[in-house]
Amino acid sequence: MTSWKLVRVIAGFFILLSLALGMTESPFFVSRYWLYFTAFVGINLLQSGLTNWCLMENILRKLGVRAGC
Repeated sequence: MTSWKLVRVIAGFFILLSLALGMTESPFFVSRYWLYFTAFVGINLLQSGLTNWCLMENILRKLGVRAGC
């Protein structure tokens, strides 16, 4: 799996996890503050789309994940 695809998988997992932990209707509810993490991931996705720079992708490349789209 390439770094960019892995970034999408990680972002999707983080969003679903933070929604499960932050929504009061969820059986896994912990605190509504988890919704800030959802916003943080969304802002980072927006920023990476506008600037073509993604910290998570850089981290994954340093860990040896193959670069690519």
